Order: sequence, then C-alpha cells, then structure tokens
Amino acid sequence: MVFDSKPTIVVWNEGVHEARNEPATIGEMYPRGIHGAVAESLAAYFPGSDITTATLADPEHGLSEEVLAGTDVLLWWGHIAHGEVADDVVDRVHRHVLAGMGLVVLHSGHFSKILTRLLGTTCSLKWRNDGERELVWTVKPSHPIAAGIESPIVIPEQEMYGELFDIPEPDDLIFISSFEGGEVFRSGVTFSRGKGRIFYFSPGDQEYPVYHHPQIRRVLANSVDWVAQPGVGRTPPEVANPARDWVPDGLRRLGQPTRHSDRSRTRSALSRVAATRAALGSSTRRAQSSASAGVLPKWMCRAMRRRRRSPGSTSTNHTWSRWLLASRQPGASRSR
Repeated sequence: MVFDSKPTIVVWNEGVHEARNEPATIGEMYPRGIHGAVAESLAAYFPGSDITTATLADPEHGLSEEVLAGTDVLLWWGHIAHGEVADDVVDRVHRHVLAGMGLVVLHSGHFSKILTRLLGTTCSLKWRNDGERELVWTVKPSHPIAAGIESPIVIPEQEMYGELFDIPEPDDLIFISSFEGGEVFRSGVTFSRGKGRIFYFSPGDQEYPVYHHPQIRRVLANSVDWVAQPGVGRTPPEVANPARDWVPDGLRRLGQPTRHSDRSRTRSALSRVAATRAALGSSTRRAQSSASAGVLPKWMCRAMRRRRRSPGSTSTNHTWSRWLLASRQPGASRSR
C-alpha cells in the first residue's frame, strides 16, 4: 500500500530514553530512536514526501515557526520529559493545529502539554507495565484510519493502559484495546480543534518493539493521510464583524430580507396571508348561516351549537367550511 499524497511530515520524540539508554534494549530495538523507526515506516507509505525528525534537545525542540509553517502533519511521542517542553513551543504548535496542521499523538503523549491543552482535560488513565498481550479491536471499520487493518491487532507485549481515560467525548472512536488483566482502553480516537485534525493512538512503549509491527505501521500511515490537509490555508479562525449587506446577491434573489425592498416584499406576503385567513373566516360564517337555514345535516348543527360554547377553537369551523364547499359541487351528497 502506497499513498499518492505527499504531505510534509515531522516526527517529534523527546529522545530522553535513547540518550539515557533506558531501557538497555532500546538501542537494539530502535537504533535510530523511536522517532527514526516511525519516520522509516512512514517513508515506505509516502515515497517522495519530506519526512524529518526532531527531538527535545534540538534548538526550539526542532519546532521553529519556519518548520511548523511548512509541516502538514506532526507526530508527537513523549514519556518522561513533558514538563521540559517550552511553553512558547507549545503555544506555537497549538496555534498551528488550530490553523489546520494535523497532529498524531502517540502512547504516553497523552500527558503532553500540547494534547492536554487542546483537549482541556487531565488525560489521566490507569497503567501497568507487566508486558501483557494487547488486542487492538477495530470498532469503526468505516473510518479511513481503519482501512486495511486487521481486527484485532495482536501485540504480544505492551504496557497496559486502562479506563477511565479522562478525555472529552471523541469525534470518532476507532480502536478499543483489551489486555490480559481484563482492562479495556479507548486506544484510537480522533478530535477536531479549530481547522486541525487530531488522532491519538496508544500502542508503542519504549520497552517493546511495537513500532516495527506491520499493522501498527499501517495505522500510523493511515492516520497521517487522514489528518493531513495540505489545501487548508494556515490561518486560525478569526472573529469577524461583517457589514449588513454582506449577503450575496444569490441569497437576495431567494427572498432573504436583507434590504428595505426585501422587507417590503416580506410585509406584502404577510398581508396576503392575513387576507387569506380573513376569507377563511368569512367562509366559516357562511357555513354557520347555512346551518341555521337547514342546509347542513343535523349532526353538524349539533356540533356547531356545542362549538359556540368554546369559540377559541377554529378547527371545527374550518371543517364546516370544507364540508359546505364540497356540498355545493354537482352531485355532492349532503348526508353524513
């Protein structure tokens, strides 16, 4: 599977585990770091795309204004250094997401400053790292991120994440994970903020080679393709104060009351409605006169006498009028 789109992608990783060689197997599992493994997997799905990596130790964490302005999708992996991310960089990323940049947050990135700010909740959860089997079940197979994904994805060893996951109601719940201990977790969810699309995906701990799993790589590629919106102008939604005559001429032709002449036409239409109602009232009065002259059947005369005691209702009066009009047609019957 190869995607035709060529989004500009930045894979961000705090890089602290790699720098400390913690765990001792991380260099063997991820020789180029977690960010390198993710970038390598995406390169296979997006040939010709500009895919770069950045870490916490880079100047401005590798996320300068110039870099973000040219980025269609930012992938974010963090774990033990969330507090070390500079607030001005978080502000910058936040602004670009609202303006249309796609964001894919991975694993412990649920506690990152950028995701908690975008979602407005603690993003807390239950966890246990016993190397349990994880089953990732697809619960919304119609979503593009689930395209071509097996259900379940079987991950032999993984850190357990469990509910309650303190996030807002997601736009889409795509994957739910289950673990050997009995816990379940909403492991693949989407959100929209401003013009930007966000996908959170939990599998992928530093102690296990999860990012080499073919199906996990396919999920990441699908998510990048979905959150990317290269055609969206990179400007955040703004407050506007439009002039009164902003409505296009096409809407005015449909009768929208935007100018004085349109309001006059509206008043004329209301006058015609009032005239129609008055004519209907006249028909009702004629029907009542006909009843007194013996034109209406006895059952309707009795109903009219009862209705006179509750003059607030007009539904029966309309029925008399319709009956009278029908009875005047040639050959019409005057019996009930």
